[in-house]
Amino acid sequence: MKILTLEGTIKVITGLHIGGSDDTMKIGGVDNSVIKVYDRELKRELPYIPGSSLKGKIRSLLEWSYGVAGLDEDGKPFNGEILKKYQNVHLENKKEELENFLKLFGDNSDENKYGMTRAIFSDCFLTDEIKSNLDEMEIREVKTENMINRVKGTAQHPRQTERVAPGVEFKFEIRVKVLEGDDENAFKKIIEKGLKLLELDYLGGNGSRGYGRVEINYKDWKDETI
Repeated sequence: MKILTLEGTIKVITGLHIGGSDDTMKIGGVDNSVIKVYDRELKRELPYIPGSSLKGKIRSLLEWSYGVAGLDEDGKPFNGEILKKYQNVHLENKKEELENFLKLFGDNSDENKYGMTRAIFSDCFLTDEIKSNLDEMEIREVKTENMINRVKGTAQHPRQTERVAPGVEFKFEIRVKVLEGDDENAFKKIIEKGLKLLELDYLGGNGSRGYGRVEINYKDWKDETI
């Protein structure tokens, strides 16, 4: 078995909001906070990007790019059953790539003939450079939004949303297991395509309102044969 590793950075271009939760309601606090993790070394809570959020968003964008999003009537993620049902209709030319996609991201169908999920998305924490400059830079911002009354033309229902500030960088790591018979180059292309789609779209919530634009940078894949 071979393990491929892709490491890089995710730079926030416009305020990023991936929701967290507050144990208590604070007077004057924001309505929607970002998800944070406690840093034992710095003894403070810092924002991070959960690996599940990164994987889920990339998977969803790839499904849309392949034209398979929403094929299931209940809105379930694309899986082996859906591929089997539609492969002779309009997915015939995409069958091989979609099979590699399911190998990478997992097949939640009962049959699951593609085996273990190959791609592992780690949680993304602040880069060392950002962490070393926390006293000199703002890593969070609070954005106030309102709803406009269509009759009166006045603002109402103000709410505050906490966001990771532009310029903040996270480090990411994606690992891919390559088993006997797998197409290593196909796996790499799918992951890289997903990252490019993410740059063109957005990460987190409220993307239609300008949140979550990111810039992604990475170097060459590293591999280790076990």
